[in-house]
Amino acid sequence: MAADQQTTAALRLHASRIHLLLLNYFGKPDWHHPLPAVDELISTILSQNTNDQNRDRAFTQLRSQFNTWEEVRDAPTEKVIAAIRSAGLAQRKAPRIQQVLRSITDQRGKIELDFLKELPPEQASQWLQQFNGVGPKTAAIVLLFTLNQPAFPVDTHIQRVTKRLGLIPPSTTAEQAHRILAETFEPNDYGVDHLNLISLGREICQARKPKCEICPLQNECEYFQDHHHI
Repeated sequence: MAADQQTTAALRLHASRIHLLLLNYFGKPDWHHPLPAVDELISTILSQNTNDQNRDRAFTQLRSQFNTWEEVRDAPTEKVIAAIRSAGLAQRKAPRIQQVLRSITDQRGKIELDFLKELPPEQASQWLQQFNGVGPKTAAIVLLFTLNQPAFPVDTHIQRVTKRLGLIPPSTTAEQAHRILAETFEPNDYGVDHLNLISLGREICQARKPKCEICPLQNECEYFQDHHHI
């Protein structure tokens, strides 16, 4: 077996142990109620640089003020800004959302994304990333959670945690992390592992003061081994 194949096999075994340990610790998580693909795309744009509560409040307000995405697309931008103000950065997000809806209309003739199910995952991801404000994480969330396409979304929590665990090199960019972790974890487990790694990052493996003493991954963690001599 070539050296790079040995490395890949070792990483997959490492990831498999992490998967089981997190499943045992956090259980099997549920994604919020699955949304249609366009709804998930807009919700994920709203989620950028804010928390889940503010995102959900803004999304609910947007849907209560406009009956259809066509109405959001064609509305005065100031009205969209007012509707999504609770998500923060509304002056930036509202024009982005409207431009995305216009672009989908221009390219597809209507506002829908179900056609992405028929494309190879990489091609579907690139199609979504043509839009300003849609990066690899947003594209992966839409693909994974609404279109059942194999994609591994990486947020700041997952990037930090997987570096500490030794799953990705310290210098790995967010874009590179999406590809590496998709190759490392099992596609059938992407959703569970994505959500449990986020929980780990939020509750235990925090940026400034990780709670290593209660972490279920001590034996799998390079950071723990380097910083805690037992």
